[in-house]
Amino acid sequence: MNPDTQVLEKAEAVFHRYPDITGVTVFFSDLNGVCRGKRLPRDSIEKAFEGGVRMPISSLCLDIWGNDIPAIALETGDADGICLPTDRGLVPVPWTNPPGAYLPMSMYYDDGSPCPGDSRHALTRIVQRYRDLTLTPVVAVELEFYLVNLRGGRPESPISPVTRQALEFDGLHSVDELEHFSVFLEDVYAACRAQGLSTDTALSELGIGQFEINLKHVPDALRAADEALLLKRVVRGVARKHGFVASFMAKPYANMSGNGCHVHFSVLDKDGHNIFDNGEETGTPELRHAVAGLLDTMPELMTVFAPHMNSYRRMRSESYAPTVPVWGYENRTTALRIPAGNPAAKRIEHRVAGADTNPYLVVAAVLGTALRGIQHKMTPPEPITGNAYASVTPPIECGWKESLPVFEESAIIAELFDPLIVKMLPALKNQEIRRFSNQITEFEFHSYLESV
Repeated sequence: MNPDTQVLEKAEAVFHRYPDITGVTVFFSDLNGVCRGKRLPRDSIEKAFEGGVRMPISSLCLDIWGNDIPAIALETGDADGICLPTDRGLVPVPWTNPPGAYLPMSMYYDDGSPCPGDSRHALTRIVQRYRDLTLTPVVAVELEFYLVNLRGGRPESPISPVTRQALEFDGLHSVDELEHFSVFLEDVYAACRAQGLSTDTALSELGIGQFEINLKHVPDALRAADEALLLKRVVRGVARKHGFVASFMAKPYANMSGNGCHVHFSVLDKDGHNIFDNGEETGTPELRHAVAGLLDTMPELMTVFAPHMNSYRRMRSESYAPTVPVWGYENRTTALRIPAGNPAAKRIEHRVAGADTNPYLVVAAVLGTALRGIQHKMTPPEPITGNAYASVTPPIECGWKESLPVFEESAIIAELFDPLIVKMLPALKNQEIRRFSNQITEFEFHSYLESV
């Protein structure tokens, strides 16, 4: 396979800028959004650009502990696929000593066709549907995370680098908290610049030690999802450098706010005009059609938006995580928010997914169901005003285990995703459910050991 000249030139530029790089980590995202791959010596990197990196196709479908799913792996004899670089190419990892590099990859079959079990290819499939209609999604992802100290395997509030004391209070939009962790945040921004990530604002969120970093709106949904995946690696890596652990777990603390992954998007027509913008606050019929498509499929997509046992702990009433499939203008209690501001930037904010999700699957699900609503000219219910948690609308979620057959048997999901993903995702989630079900927790021992 002939490597792209521009990608090779970019790799050489990275090596020139960071001459101490000795190794490169090549990786792709599995269905859980966990990066899987291998490390190559710098002088062996050429084979990664020539199709010489092979990995088992089953590694796309590993449970959260890294175990394969026997039914998936054995069905094809656990055959290898070819890993090829994405168009992002080589990016530096400046926070390690010595500095390293990442090479994001996607999985292909030996004949060069994309492996449909690769979640990045799932998003490519949806983007192509927009291209076929001469439409371009403009996407931005917001990710929330906690900085924590680990003691005895449990998360605790981080120690302020300024006061040397553990944080004690919620710091929503706290300037002091931003200043206390300014060195960490500056290192995050520096690493993002080195990797070409389009980071925007950072803010202190509702929980103790919780932050949000926003990525800029880009007219390239694949780039937006790539950058969300890379941003998580940047934040985790820089946090370790500063002596913290960064957690994107949906609900690391039972009594504090959860971590969300909010997807903002608009759609441009072939002339570059935002099809959601009519110069008015309400937006166009296309905006309402997109909203209707998103609302119509939320329960069927909870396996994507809330893929883990812990994901459902985030979705609690009055927690600013949505619990009912409703929408509203400038309303953060809803599942879908239409932000105020310049009409030319009219967009939809999808607030359901947690930060523990696979960004490729989330963005594919959001864009795919929005397009379905637009194409079918679907009509949404009236927007909610005030507290959406008081709505009589049935809740979005039905439970971790219960969400799987809803996903697996849905005709709409079958339109969105390749049959291989529809098969693989429930299989790996069922394996995780069985393992969780077999664990006897510390709380169970405390409750029952001598009392019954």
